[in-house]
Amino acid sequence: MEIRDKKILVLGGWGLVGSAICHKLMEHNPTEIIISSLRENEAKEAVEALRKEYSDKNPDMFVPKWGNIFTRTELKDANWADVLANRDWRQLVIRDIYDELDDEILKGSAIYNLVTETKPDIVIDCINTATAIAYQDVYNTTRTVRNDLKNNNLNEDSVERLLASIYMPQLIRHVQLVYRSLLDNNVRMYLKIGTSGTGGMGLNIPYTHSEESPSRVLLAKSGVAGAQTLLLFLMARTPNAPLVKEIKPTAAIAWKRIAYDKVYRKGQPIRLVDMDISDARPISEPFRKNDFRGVQDLNKDYESVFIDTGENGIFSKGEFQAISSLGQMEVVTPEDIAVYSIFEILGGNTGHDVIQGLDSFTLGPTYRGGMLHNQAIKKLNELEKKHNNRSIAFEALGPPRLSKLLYEAHIINLVVGKIKNIRNFSSEKLSDEAFEQVSKNSVLRSEMLSIGLGILLPDGKKYLRGKNLIVPNIGDEEFAEINKELLNYWCKKGWIDLRPTNMQVWIDRLKNIIEQAEQISADETSSRFTYNLDYWNNFEDIDEGKVVGWIFEFEDKGWRFKR
Repeated sequence: MEIRDKKILVLGGWGLVGSAICHKLMEHNPTEIIISSLRENEAKEAVEALRKEYSDKNPDMFVPKWGNIFTRTELKDANWADVLANRDWRQLVIRDIYDELDDEILKGSAIYNLVTETKPDIVIDCINTATAIAYQDVYNTTRTVRNDLKNNNLNEDSVERLLASIYMPQLIRHVQLVYRSLLDNNVRMYLKIGTSGTGGMGLNIPYTHSEESPSRVLLAKSGVAGAQTLLLFLMARTPNAPLVKEIKPTAAIAWKRIAYDKVYRKGQPIRLVDMDISDARPISEPFRKNDFRGVQDLNKDYESVFIDTGENGIFSKGEFQAISSLGQMEVVTPEDIAVYSIFEILGGNTGHDVIQGLDSFTLGPTYRGGMLHNQAIKKLNELEKKHNNRSIAFEALGPPRLSKLLYEAHIINLVVGKIKNIRNFSSEKLSDEAFEQVSKNSVLRSEMLSIGLGILLPDGKKYLRGKNLIVPNIGDEEFAEINKELLNYWCKKGWIDLRPTNMQVWIDRLKNIIEQAEQISADETSSRFTYNLDYWNNFEDIDEGKVVGWIFEFEDKGWRFKR
């Protein structure tokens, strides 16, 4: 797509790659570049640098934004250690990660508010998401919980810290929030600068985090990075979603500057300390991590020559030489990444978009599968007739809504017989006769209850249930006060709903199927249309699976457009 006259949000725009991309974007005359970074001084520094270099441009086209996009707006500027130390904030973080995504969580999130406020056409995400999530280090947090258990000292604080550090729920929620942020604000393209986690090296990578090789913390980073790529792969296969691409560098990204200055680690200068030889500890003593006897603070910071590699930190000459030497991580420059990124945004094919690569190399539906599918359906139909049995749903696929829709379609089939007969029913009549079927057919009723579906009776005041009720998903000792809103939600998610209001939904649904098919001329025999009269057997029956497949496509918009 065009970059000219577009608003572009660069997440991580102060960093090494983000900065290079901003410079490259300026060659294509965007109207606005929003620079987002974790800290206020970083975002403002990046904007000032761009205003200075492009002094002939309107300075207001560069806009600084800051804060932690992985949390809610009210916590975005707080130190993360302070957030986890505060019980109320910590519990808020846990709710945001683990609870079902609702409007309160969505519209309270920093990323949603940032995208909603700035309304960009393009989002370029240069944040190292895998590092941000995986370096919370669930391993050390788990060690604390295990020690607490061992000492019979397990407390709420340590358990909640563990919950707040588990990687995958955080990543899943982040991708959900990014997707909704992009979708709700009509963002047209999302480009991710990802990571392999190992600078392109394999499990033999010799660099560790003071643990075994390969480092499990480093592999956690790779695992999160890979999971994010597959989630973006799914986003890219979502109809009406923005165009999604990812470039995944597999080398050390360097460099931002070379200088002699204070040496920083994790955002803080390294303080120089010393210990006299006379204070040397005997090996015979137990080692204690926080035993600082004899350690002298020299009251000054470590200064040296270094190369600044941006988000990956400051390296000494020796460190940089070692990791970038031939056969190790080697080097890719941020400008290389920027060139490929801009080319991909403009519609070019660099061969480095991993989403396109996954599209090309994953195995989709096959002609053989389609041909044998018809044989499988034929055999299922034969066995249904032989055993006088209708195979509707087992609640084995996962979402109870599928089972609910299939059984509701089956009940309507028992009442109506043919799709075209739906015109003869009012919602009250259909509700009454559906209730009669459920009342007199104990086998049908038992099947629905046994697989975990609730059955709401026509008056909406009573319901049937079995031992295993899938919806609502609450613990054994929990309970819920039932109200109309909650009841409607349960019925949508997985209860058979015999109320006239739901029967009217089915009447309208089946009439829509008829109307759609009848608009297709009988002379139209090309491959253009799927849901024609032949597909519906001229409305002479109700095939539950076909009907629910139609619902998923046309009502739930759950269709695939990539194969």
